[in-house]
Amino acid sequence: MSHTTTDEPVRRASGATVPVLAFAGIAVAVMQTLLVPVIKDLPRLLDTSPSNATWVLTSTLLSGAVATPIMGRLGDLFGKRRMLIASLSVMVVGALLSALTDALIPMIVGRTLQGFAMGAIPLGIGLMRDMLPRERLGSAMALMSSSIGVGGGLALPAAALVAQHTDWHALYFGAAGLGVLSIALTLLVVPESPLRAKGSFDLPGALGLSAGLILFLLPISKGSDWGWSSPTTLGLFAAAVVVLLLWGLMELRVAAPLVDLRTTARREVLLTNLASIMVGVSFFVISLVLPQLLQLPSETGYGLGQSMVVAGLCVAPLGLTMMFTAPVYARLSARYGPRTTLIIGLVIIGIGYAGGLGLMNAAWQTVLTSVLIGAGIGLAYSSLPALIIGAVPASETGAANGLNTLMRSIGTSVSSAVIGMVLANTSTDAGGVAVPTMHGFRVSFLIAAAAVAVGLVLAFFLPRRSAAGVSQLRASSEEDANLARAEQALAGAGEEPAHGFRGRVLAADGAPVARAKVTLIDRHGRQAGATLSAGDGSYAVAVPARGPYVLAVRAAGHAPLAHAATHGGDRPVDLDLSLPGETVPA
Repeated sequence: MSHTTTDEPVRRASGATVPVLAFAGIAVAVMQTLLVPVIKDLPRLLDTSPSNATWVLTSTLLSGAVATPIMGRLGDLFGKRRMLIASLSVMVVGALLSALTDALIPMIVGRTLQGFAMGAIPLGIGLMRDMLPRERLGSAMALMSSSIGVGGGLALPAAALVAQHTDWHALYFGAAGLGVLSIALTLLVVPESPLRAKGSFDLPGALGLSAGLILFLLPISKGSDWGWSSPTTLGLFAAAVVVLLLWGLMELRVAAPLVDLRTTARREVLLTNLASIMVGVSFFVISLVLPQLLQLPSETGYGLGQSMVVAGLCVAPLGLTMMFTAPVYARLSARYGPRTTLIIGLVIIGIGYAGGLGLMNAAWQTVLTSVLIGAGIGLAYSSLPALIIGAVPASETGAANGLNTLMRSIGTSVSSAVIGMVLANTSTDAGGVAVPTMHGFRVSFLIAAAAVAVGLVLAFFLPRRSAAGVSQLRASSEEDANLARAEQALAGAGEEPAHGFRGRVLAADGAPVARAKVTLIDRHGRQAGATLSAGDGSYAVAVPARGPYVLAVRAAGHAPLAHAATHGGDRPVDLDLSLPGETVPA
């Protein structure tokens, strides 16, 4: 899979592009915690049983998990801005449907549609990579990646305030309003990326992945109700394993798969995705524990007796701190690299949960815990897209970040199921009502700390990179080496490759373009080499073997370009940034 350009006119990203995309991410992330303040009242509000009411939450989880990688791939193929607007539009329809009903089935349908909007996060990250210069990309992606937590954190106090003082349907009208505003701002401010991946949409792969994810996540979310050892739960887990294995075998045989499993199996991508699950687990634990601790009556001996709104305000710093860590992440990552920043974030989260074990006696202590854990999660979340983007071809940005976002969602799903089970099994009976205990809260924090420890081990095995003094997004280790050799060549220390492609990078007026990045992509969509053009626009890049390649060119102030070329020896290919991609005959 390779990138090509479109015939659409290219609009430069304005200074408002990043805030608008981040706002869209926050708007869709609101769906995660929108109903937290009224969870316990859902059976009464919908006139149904508690087990049926949980489908209002489960449906959003399942649709979000399914939509995230699919929308990422559709964005790579047909336009990331177009798919972002489509995601937001579906969310608005779902929110309005939920706002206008008190019946269970229409409510579940509406919540399912709202979950589809979760694909907006990887689509926004992909747009940023395609349009922004490297010096702005690090902090921009950090803000977009953190928006999933920022929206969830800020929605808690806002939703609590609305639910406490007005009809709960107003929550959905507010969500629909956010969606409409996001669509309008995106249409006005955000340009469409000219980059496209070649190939067609892998419909069988999408159906197979959807079936496997539903079979896996459904027993995770409903296991507490069905029983973890029940035939239904175990049968669905077994079916998920079979379906996902068959799906994987099918994807390995498809020319343009929904998810390139060979790329996903690379050490950096695999370890980053596994670490993402651990970060997702740690993020959701605090969201589940602190609101309950704050609202429990003080008569329990450990509850803090706060109102719903105060509880939301005490947890709100979790999201605010995540938002304000984006510029901090940019500086740390530019100096030390995203791997080190991920490690720092995980260490801070671990300290927050360890300290939080003893900071549960007053509301101000929960605020301190929220700030500390929020800072760590903000750094960790911000590091993940940089690690993923640096390890995959440009044509797979949307799908790869979609898969990474899915891994975080799986982490939050596992966290919800495990912590729910722990709190239920450690609860005490108070007048016929099961009340969570302090022991259950502390065990939950210990589980989060254990997840952080596993994430740290995974992060330490990520490839090291030298980052001192370089304020730009890192690509793969192989690309770093190629660019280092190109830098030496520019300084007169390198040699021109004897076999490969050579030529000049030219602007629209024929002027040479210096320091343009020329990336060689093979028929499998993998990077086969990279170099930088010299002062006179000249470049030379070696090829590992004969065959078709794509020469992808990126230069500051110019639209990206892709040229398809067949290697048959030492081939002269001039790269004119004013022209669309074209094929060079063999």
